[in-house]
Amino acid sequence: MHKLEKLVDIPSNWLVAISGISTVIMMIHVTTDILTKHLFDYQIEGTMEFVASYNMVIIVFLPLAYVAAHEGHIIVELFTRALPDRTVSKLDGAMGVITFLFMALFTWVSAVEAIGRTIEGEVELTGDDVLIIWPSRWLLPIGCGIMAAFVLIRLIKDFRGTGEHSHSTDGPRFDG
Repeated sequence: MHKLEKLVDIPSNWLVAISGISTVIMMIHVTTDILTKHLFDYQIEGTMEFVASYNMVIIVFLPLAYVAAHEGHIIVELFTRALPDRTVSKLDGAMGVITFLFMALFTWVSAVEAIGRTIEGEVELTGDDVLIIWPSRWLLPIGCGIMAAFVLIRLIKDFRGTGEHSHSTDGPRFDG
């Protein structure tokens, strides 16, 4: 099981690093665009399209598995706080199954979409030029696929009884 975890941890860590770098690049890009617009009356062409099509997709989808592995998703315990740990554990398992199925489906659907957009060579018009968009379509199945793999490994550990995450109401719990 430890080898399977490493197969997810390594790309997960790389993807969160890429996401962080993309965040910095986006901040520099947008700030430069705003400064050049106000100081020199020159706007960098395609800034909004690039940010929307690449940076934001990277920032949202690539770190999904990392956030889940470090239990960073928001958990609302309004109805489960008073339940026994055993019941909460069962609910967590059910949510894990639902999360895995959703992420696997989302990976499949987004991969099919990425294939179609790659074949058609999807681009977006930016003023006087075009921005090639189709490579960004592959970011969704990559991020969601790694997340699905993480959730599957977590489920296997949970069903084997080797899960290490907390089910107490004091700390974070896995919610998928």
